[in-house]
Amino acid sequence: MPARDFALLAFVCLIWASHNIISKLVVAGMEVPPLFYAAIRFAIVGAITAPWLLPLPRPLWRPALVGFFMGGGGFALFFLGIQTATPSSAAIVAQLGIPLTALLSVTLLGESFSRRRLVGTVLTVVGVVVVMIEPDGASFSRGLLFVAGSALVGSLGAVMMKQVEGVRPIQFQALVGATSVLPLLTLTSLLEQRQFDAAFSAGWPFVAALVFSVVLVSLVSHSLYYRLIARHDANLIAPLMLMMPLMTVALGHLVTGDRLDAKVMAGAALAILGVLVITRPEPGAQPAA
Repeated sequence: MPARDFALLAFVCLIWASHNIISKLVVAGMEVPPLFYAAIRFAIVGAITAPWLLPLPRPLWRPALVGFFMGGGGFALFFLGIQTATPSSAAIVAQLGIPLTALLSVTLLGESFSRRRLVGTVLTVVGVVVVMIEPDGASFSRGLLFVAGSALVGSLGAVMMKQVEGVRPIQFQALVGATSVLPLLTLTSLLEQRQFDAAFSAGWPFVAALVFSVVLVSLVSHSLYYRLIARHDANLIAPLMLMMPLMTVALGHLVTGDRLDAKVMAGAALAILGVLVITRPEPGAQPAA
């Protein structure tokens, strides 16, 4: 990979890691309801990208469902989780999406699943469980269960996306916004209270967080990521994306004061090792053109 593309990928990882920290500050520090935050975020994304929504792909149901899973559905669960979980542990648990995507590819697409990927999946799951379990060993962290649910929803969307053709990245962002707004607005109106009071009380820092989330995360970094995926083999991109949870752990320690005890570090090491095993190219596999 050329140095320029590696720098772009590192920039994408830094933006996504920073977004984990900022999301924690919004839903926990500013006390903005997480479903409301997700709804406003995707309403703005939908408004900005609306000119690229048409013509709608046919049949519409599959890309619309993919858009919701990879947009409002996954982000809402993540925001709910990070309200009580630390950004560091949330970033590690989110790595569960990689083995889940592999397993769902076997189930829904009939792809093969090697013994090596099975070993990597087991390592990742064990590492995530170690991170998620409460110190007393009697239960799992409720917040991290939401993050795990977010990983599952995102993985299902990623697998279903393989069955969608002819949708450009910018049009997909428009679909994400359009399909996420109404369900999230409905959920926040039913389940949350005093949303606008919290947003107005947070003031300009909340507006800045929204701008960062919409512009840098949804529009800039995702576009860069899609471009890098088109240029390079996914087996090269995937392990390098582990920079994101590592950056989140570092930023979480520096910004939000995340405690990195032996349990979290051991779980992180197992999960990252599992991801590396899963994303390692199969013997004899040809790189993408």
